[in-house]
Amino acid sequence: MFVLVTLVAFLFVFASKKNAVRKVSDPHVKFIGDNNLFVTNETVSKLLIQKYDGVKNVPKETLDLNSLENTLKSNSMIKAAEVYVAVNGTLNAEIEQKTPIARVSTNASYYIDDEGSYMPLSTNYSARVPLVTGLVEKNNLKSIYTIANKITNDEFLKKNVIEIHQSRNKNIYLKLRQCHFTVQLGDVNFLDKKINNLKAFYQKNLKEKTLNNYSKVNLQFDNQVICTKI
Repeated sequence: MFVLVTLVAFLFVFASKKNAVRKVSDPHVKFIGDNNLFVTNETVSKLLIQKYDGVKNVPKETLDLNSLENTLKSNSMIKAAEVYVAVNGTLNAEIEQKTPIARVSTNASYYIDDEGSYMPLSTNYSARVPLVTGLVEKNNLKSIYTIANKITNDEFLKKNVIEIHQSRNKNIYLKLRQCHFTVQLGDVNFLDKKINNLKAFYQKNLKEKTLNNYSKVNLQFDNQVICTKI
């Protein structure tokens, strides 16, 4: 019995040591979620290779997986990353990309992601999201994010809003698809009530075929929809 236990322990230690020195293969990259790739497989592999001057044929025990994950997450298009080595020595990286919900187009061009953070444009894929114009500061995206997030999660707004404009005095305006008028929201206070008023106005005038009779729809005053005719 003692001999059997000793043999099992020896084989376990031997296998562990052999596994530790097993050479790591080329990275295998898997993207989680959206199939639209803002960052490519090649980009992820390059980040890993640059970190370790080539991860192929590196012993498993020398890899710092946390460091590799942090390197990947330092990319402004990557939201989360998990790196692990399989028993056969394959280096695996699972990547979750950031999700853009609006595209700023002012003196600088970039996305705002679904957490309200900066996200660079990609040369690999362009997201179909509302355009943001006007006076927008990269370090002060709170109001723009609030309305962009509302648009993303509202079926009517997602279908119809094509542009968010922020004026110098921080008033928010919206432009709708195939409509001549501008929607003046003002600030983002009481946003749900303002959007409900917009929906009621839109549906009524869509039915009456009078949507294009207006140049501005002002929603910034409580419980009022003030319309300016063309």
